[in-house]
Amino acid sequence: MHWHSSEVMTRRSESNQIHLSAQPDDSPGDPNRRHFLEKSLGVAAFGAVSVMGIGSAMAQQRGRKTGFAYSDITLNYSLGPGHPESPRRLQDLMQRVRDSGVLKHTQPVAALEKTEPFLSRVHSAAHIDSVRNKANHASVAAMEALRLSLGSVRDVCNGSINNAFCAIRPPGHHAHNNGADHDGVDAGEGFCYFNNVAVAARYAQSLPGIEKVLILDWDYHHGNGTEWSFYDDPSVFFFSTHEWKTYPGTGSPDRTGEGAGEGYNLNIPLEAGASDDDIIRAFEDHAASAAEKLQPDLILISAGFDSRVDDRIGTFKVTDDGFRKLTRLTLDLANQYCAGRVVSVLEGGYNPQGLALAATAHLQTMVDG
Repeated sequence: MHWHSSEVMTRRSESNQIHLSAQPDDSPGDPNRRHFLEKSLGVAAFGAVSVMGIGSAMAQQRGRKTGFAYSDITLNYSLGPGHPESPRRLQDLMQRVRDSGVLKHTQPVAALEKTEPFLSRVHSAAHIDSVRNKANHASVAAMEALRLSLGSVRDVCNGSINNAFCAIRPPGHHAHNNGADHDGVDAGEGFCYFNNVAVAARYAQSLPGIEKVLILDWDYHHGNGTEWSFYDDPSVFFFSTHEWKTYPGTGSPDRTGEGAGEGYNLNIPLEAGASDDDIIRAFEDHAASAAEKLQPDLILISAGFDSRVDDRIGTFKVTDDGFRKLTRLTLDLANQYCAGRVVSVLEGGYNPQGLALAATAHLQTMVDG
């Protein structure tokens, strides 16, 4: 099964009319959601394209140098009552960025329709077909999340914006080639279907002047899918902080790459309860050296906010101020090496209110530049 452009547009049009069929108990539907999204984006009505893609005229406004990628298509699936990867994650995030006022200082990012050949450079045909053949809300959301990630890379690399944040779900950094059903569960691996950051890196490398990509992953969990994607590739440096002794059980510090990619994979495991100081020190001591070694043309962030204090799954104690500092460190590296080009892609974060606060702090720091 393949999705042609006309079918994608039809799915998008239909998706904007579909309510969540099975929402988790802790994420009740918000009847005002469409209203506040329209109001916050300055859009009179939703059309057949993604929410953030409608404002092409808005994207031309001067002074807005941070992009914001979002579509309510990614709200239209649930993994079951009480599941931590719930629509409420983005509902609360959108409410917070609107109420804080930061959203009005960003410009919308339109999804990139073309995902090939970049998707196939990361995932096998069997894996891609496994996800697409589901033909359900989750598979449609996974494709939309990927397109928004690629659209953000496009706009950052062509200079129309300096940096961008992708408020998307499902996450992606665990995705290998395991198909849509992992261990008998219809939720991909680690709730991931396509590896958004990995495919974004391959897409970036097809653009003029972008050869080397640094990926910084501060999710509580190790990005095993991203490591797998580039383990023998010296053109992409993967750096990860994570709790080693939890899912997925990977991320050993002795995993440093192989072949030509030896030395271009750096895992910095942190202990349970890691604080702001712990994770910031890891970035100051090691992410900076990774950037110096690679001399990147673009920095991608796997922005997992399950590292935040009070997450439902993670045990780290990183605060919103800690995420501000991590963001500032990343922006400084980007200014030093790659003309400020940064694309941040949402990964985990399973306390919806905590995710909303941390992501807003992250976005505000990107806007402040």
